[in-house]
Amino acid sequence: MKPGPPRASSPNGGRPRSPLPGGERPHSPSPGGAPPRLLAGVHAVREALRAATPLRYIAVNRARRDPRLAEVITLARAAGVAVRLEPPAALDRMAQMSAGAAHHQGVIAVAEAKPVLTIEALLAATPQKLLLALDGIEDPHNLGAIVRAACGAGADGVVLPSRRAAGLTETVDRVSAGALEHVRVARAGNLVQALETCRDAGWWVVGLDAAAPASIWQHDFRPPTVLVVGGEGRGLHALTRKRCDALVAIPLAPGVASLNAAVACGIALFEAVRQRHPG
Repeated sequence: MKPGPPRASSPNGGRPRSPLPGGERPHSPSPGGAPPRLLAGVHAVREALRAATPLRYIAVNRARRDPRLAEVITLARAAGVAVRLEPPAALDRMAQMSAGAAHHQGVIAVAEAKPVLTIEALLAATPQKLLLALDGIEDPHNLGAIVRAACGAGADGVVLPSRRAAGLTETVDRVSAGALEHVRVARAGNLVQALETCRDAGWWVVGLDAAAPASIWQHDFRPPTVLVVGGEGRGLHALTRKRCDALVAIPLAPGVASLNAAVACGIALFEAVRQRHPG
């Protein structure tokens, strides 16, 4: 067998070039063992800084003149976060690591993995007494929009199942426009058991169900409430529905059979807020 052509030498000893500036390993784990996240775009990075999200550093396109990037740099330096001014190609290489970072607008932050709580830890700090539980939301775009609605409504947090549900990806962070950094998240290995824990703690578990006879306008959302929303197209699982103290529907005009899960979430959350803050 004839020997093949000699391999071209590379300055890093033949190892593939890291897409991160400075040659760092792209997925070196956070202290808890989870890989870091890439937060891309002005809104996502700015909200991460405002929320004091632990950031390793921020990479900024040094060739781009944008007052919004200047604001991000000022916020980062005030927070003691390292800022790296990089050529455009460096940010494009970083963006290749995640679909959610494709439209980075000239700024990408490398953040530690988002802390995920237990249901008990989440219940221990709930000043608004309003939680959102998601029963199988699998589309990260829907999850991002739901997180944004939850943040806008001032919900205390979101409960997600560990399986058959969208993860906290960069896409979720981008669609939420940085709101994910302000929302506390709990993971439940068994959502039904998590809802039972809430009930035992004195919370009302209220499920959104298009077939429910009562409407959200008729239900009293003022007591401590966990609003449960089902997955896209399928709605609530049967066991989840059985654990709800009440089922409510959003009345719809003729011609529309159902609403997108994120839209329904927003309507119900803000109805709860309206009842708690009339006028």
